[in-house]
Amino acid sequence: MDVRALRNLDLNLLPSLDALLEERNVSRAADRVGVSQPSMSAALGKLRRHFGDELLQRSGNRYHLTALAAQLAGRTKAALAGVERVFDAAPDFDPAASRREFTLFTSDYAALVLGRQLSELVAERAPHARLHFEQNVPQVVEHIDEALRTVDGIMMPHGFLDELPAQDLYTDEWVCVVSEDNERIGEPPTLDDLAELPWVATYRGPHAYTPAIRQLKMLGIEPHVQVAVESFLAVPFLISGTPRVALLQKTLARRLGPSADVRALPCPWDVLPLPEAFWWHPLHDADPAHLWLREVLREAGRQVTARYGLPTG
Repeated sequence: MDVRALRNLDLNLLPSLDALLEERNVSRAADRVGVSQPSMSAALGKLRRHFGDELLQRSGNRYHLTALAAQLAGRTKAALAGVERVFDAAPDFDPAASRREFTLFTSDYAALVLGRQLSELVAERAPHARLHFEQNVPQVVEHIDEALRTVDGIMMPHGFLDELPAQDLYTDEWVCVVSEDNERIGEPPTLDDLAELPWVATYRGPHAYTPAIRQLKMLGIEPHVQVAVESFLAVPFLISGTPRVALLQKTLARRLGPSADVRALPCPWDVLPLPEAFWWHPLHDADPAHLWLREVLREAGRQVTARYGLPTG
């Protein structure tokens, strides 16, 4: 954008726009921002004139977003987060005094396996800082450059992202999980078993299949997906008491298997390992707070490796 064009923009309207699009109500938006209702109404008027759009349309006793407002909703939150990061920047980082919030996209699997170690280390070394684990969904990966501009990074395995800086945290492995009472499946299951049985799959979509599933497809096995769920933690409980099969991380199967009455079996092919990594946007490379976070993540990864007896190196 031409810098001269910024002179005509009132960035003070950005928090109001975010609140209005989120709350879809002038009074609630005013309460959220901490201004009077007439002030929020005036802000809405300015925003409508700027965009040439109503943004909020009344339908009965409720307001709905216009098509343009729906497009703006995600961008506004990202823009607001970006502005906050600009003005939160500092030449040095003092973890003992910092009140910074570190936001990471993560699956529920990574949050469970790494979350305890990471949160304990942050609480010990930066007691006033906060961690925000935000659910990773396929849409984040599809728009990863934009998504990573407004957060500290994303925890996910290799095989989905490239051309971004990353550091490995720990290496897990895939196992097949079946119900404890599934007598049809031996140890290990066969490729024919995997071709015939119904599956529970996670995060289906063109950018969502795990590398292990893609590897299985290359072997000519097309999983018959009976249930798709955007949660790794739910998988064992969707397997229990059914003939279904799924792939699950070994650490997660170990944690949840007994409570879900499922058993973990070795995969009947030379399955790829699962290196979990932390990825970030290059604009964070030299940020002192981000450098500190990456070191804490490395330590948390070492603790996970030791706790679960995972391979090193």
